[in-house]
Amino acid sequence: MNLLKILDQLSDDKFFTTETSRSGTFSQISEFGKKAAIASIPLGLGSLMATSAKAETVSTSSAALAPASALTDALQLALTLEYLEDEYYARGLAQAGLITGADRIVFQQIGKHETAHVAFLKAAITSLGETPASKPTFDFTAGGNFQPFSDYQVFLILAQAFEDTGVRAYKGQAGNVATNKAVLQAALQIHSVEARHASKVRRMRANKGWIELANGGNMPSATDAVYAGEENINQAGFNTSNLFGAAAGSASFDETITGAQATAIASLFIA
Repeated sequence: MNLLKILDQLSDDKFFTTETSRSGTFSQISEFGKKAAIASIPLGLGSLMATSAKAETVSTSSAALAPASALTDALQLALTLEYLEDEYYARGLAQAGLITGADRIVFQQIGKHETAHVAFLKAAITSLGETPASKPTFDFTAGGNFQPFSDYQVFLILAQAFEDTGVRAYKGQAGNVATNKAVLQAALQIHSVEARHASKVRRMRANKGWIELANGGNMPSATDAVYAGEENINQAGFNTSNLFGAAAGSASFDETITGAQATAIASLFIA
């Protein structure tokens, strides 16, 4: 069994039915994790990761080894962000009366996706010969500034901020994972799912599904870092505001954030 096939199965809604309990999902994920760890030919992630740097590098100098470090660093960053989202939704769903009705079904599904992403990234990092980062201790109040588990509107605000951060962060790391085609494909698959999450949560807050300028849409100033730079209207020398104005022009091209920026945002919620 290869890792891309495993990822396809993890992203299949039939695998994550709304009737499946979270504990049941963890059991299934655990089994897939075991398969991922021993996956081999023809597309075993471990062999692909091991050969990709060699295949695309003509020197054994320290400079030539940098892409491998950038690859694992990118995966560790992605894992931390997925840990954050996975635990956030788990806590929200466990809080009696916080998420109800149709919204609960939405967040149950999103939570299962995040659990799948965590399992995949841990298996990918392990197959590189590295140890996956441990899950941090999260403080979703950010030192008492937010109360997401007693106020559903605040829960939605942070959900939007986390998803929008993840979307920008995955794009920002694309160059660092491009040395390995299997990982790049998987990262793009996860990125598109995160973008769907972000759009859904934004609409649950009566926002547009996309970001215009640096306006997150009725978001507190504490989340400004999530949207900084989104006002850009220059893409490869082309002024995107020429056709329909700055708002539509900026919304047509989503911006990236660096690993350092993503880490700084996530760190606000790490105890």
